[in-house]
Amino acid sequence: MKIVLIGAGNVATHLGTALQKAGCSILQVYSRTEESASALAAKLSTDYTLKVEEICGDADLYIVALKDTALQLLASALVKGREQALFVHTAGSMPMDLWKGVAERYGVLYPMQTFSKRREVDLGTVPFFIEASSSEELELLRKIAACLSPKVYEATSEQRKHLHLAAVFACNFANHMYALSSYILKKQGIPFEVMLSLIDETAGKVHELSPVQAQTGPAVRYDENVICKHLDMLVDEASLQELYEMISKSIHNLPLSVSSADKRGKK
Repeated sequence: MKIVLIGAGNVATHLGTALQKAGCSILQVYSRTEESASALAAKLSTDYTLKVEEICGDADLYIVALKDTALQLLASALVKGREQALFVHTAGSMPMDLWKGVAERYGVLYPMQTFSKRREVDLGTVPFFIEASSSEELELLRKIAACLSPKVYEATSEQRKHLHLAAVFACNFANHMYALSSYILKKQGIPFEVMLSLIDETAGKVHELSPVQAQTGPAVRYDENVICKHLDMLVDEASLQELYEMISKSIHNLPLSVSSADKRGKK
C-alpha cells in the first residue's frame, strides 16, 4: 500500500507513523506549512511538498487529515490527476459525500482519539470508524484500519457527527474543566498535580460503571448548602459562577432524562 499524507498535524503524524510500522509505504507528506511538513517527512524518512500540484500521483491511498475548512477548499484540487486512487478524510464532523462528484473512490477513516505530537498513543486501543463509497472500498479500509487497531466499526456520516459531538463533551469539555480547576488552584498557590489521583479514579470508574452511576458530588443530591457556598466563592467570577450553576443543574437532571429515554426505547 503506497500512501500520501495530506496534512502534517497531530492525526497525520500518528497515522503515518503507525501505518509505516505496519508495512505501508509513505510516499510523501503535503502541508501548507513547511515546518510541520518537513518535520513529519523527516520522522518518516520520506519527501514532502508545500504545493498541491506537486503531490505525487501514483499512490494507492491519499489520507487527508486537514482542518474542515481546508478539506472543503482543497478536495477537488487534491483529486485532480489522481482520480483512480482512494481518497479518505479523517474528520469526525465532515460527511463522506464531500468527495461525491469529485473522487471516484472515497471514504472516511476516523480514529476517535485525542492526539498530540509530543505524546505517544497506543492505536491498538483506539476505535476506528469507517465509511466508503462501495463495499470494495469499505473492505479495503477495514483491512487498513485492522492493521492499526482491532476496534474497527462501520458508521454512517450521521452517526459519526454524533460520535464527534459526544467526543467533544467527553474530551474537550472535560479537559477544559481541568484547566478551570488549575486556574482556581493556582490563585491559591496549590499545584494542579494534587488533582491527578482524583482525575484518574474518575476516569477509571467509567470502565466499570455507567457515567450516571459513577457521578458523585453535591450536584447529584442537589445539596444547596454546598452549592450556594461554592457560588458565593465565585462571586467575582461571573462566567464561572454561571457555568457552575448550569452544570450542577445538568448533573442533577440528567438521570431523569436518561430514565425517560430508556422508557421510550423500550416501547
